[in-house]
Amino acid sequence: MPSIKNSVIDIMVRLASRALFSKRLSDRNRKAIIDLMNRFLPEPGGDSERVVVAGRDALWVSNENFKEKRVILYFHGGGYHICSPETHHRLVYQLCRASGARALVIDYRMAPEHPYPAAVDDCLAAYKWLLEQKIKPAHVVFAGDSAGGGLTMATMLAARQDGLKLPAAAVCISPWVDLKNESPSRKSLASKDPMLTPSGVRHWAESYLNGAEPENPLASPLYADLAGLPPLLIHVGSNEILLDDSIRLHSKAEKAKVKSTLKVWPDMMHVFQVLYNVIEQAKLSIDEMGKFIAENIKVK
Repeated sequence: MPSIKNSVIDIMVRLASRALFSKRLSDRNRKAIIDLMNRFLPEPGGDSERVVVAGRDALWVSNENFKEKRVILYFHGGGYHICSPETHHRLVYQLCRASGARALVIDYRMAPEHPYPAAVDDCLAAYKWLLEQKIKPAHVVFAGDSAGGGLTMATMLAARQDGLKLPAAAVCISPWVDLKNESPSRKSLASKDPMLTPSGVRHWAESYLNGAEPENPLASPLYADLAGLPPLLIHVGSNEILLDDSIRLHSKAEKAKVKSTLKVWPDMMHVFQVLYNVIEQAKLSIDEMGKFIAENIKVK
């Protein structure tokens, strides 16, 4: 049975999400509200450094115990329309703390001004930039949440397509990997999901695709050949409309002989890990992801 605290969090998230994802709110105003909200949150801790990566702004995030050669390339979520390295700084720092890694968060281009494939192009360019810095693929793990989880998969597919060596592993947090939006959980869990709505997800998919086919593997990695990809860790909440994206991705990865681990967290919402300071499950999830990252990047 959900606790009173979780019920209060659920109500607060519903109110905030309904306001932010209202169709009457422009993307520009939505971004401005999120940036304003971000200014009132506590400092994430750790060290950070702004850099320019392949022509895009980016943020290096680390804590005092990171290993120089252990790197997370992190792709933030936000439906391909909103959020930034700054909005995800706190979550990324917690992953750094849990894994002993430092993280590069790329400020990739977003829709509607820059639809598909701009985001994939920028994320792939960021990976190439890391390799140019003499960072070995075996010392890199891709990670991302929601749309960033989709980019985690898409960037690996794009890297494989370009003949690049792939990263050591990948972490997907509530990944959005089916832009056709045909998974049953879109409808069956709509009443339980406090953050996302089927109509909102469909609208953002159409805006991002801008006429591109949703079955394109670099837009919807669920329709890709996953053979040869590195180990995957997928964490998702049981109360989110994107649940089936994770379940189907895990199943397809296993059929392609990819080592994949799926964990469905009971009664949790979309990207619940951002609430690590109030929900115990969020802290546990981050710790498990951090352990997975550390185990897959073996450095001295």
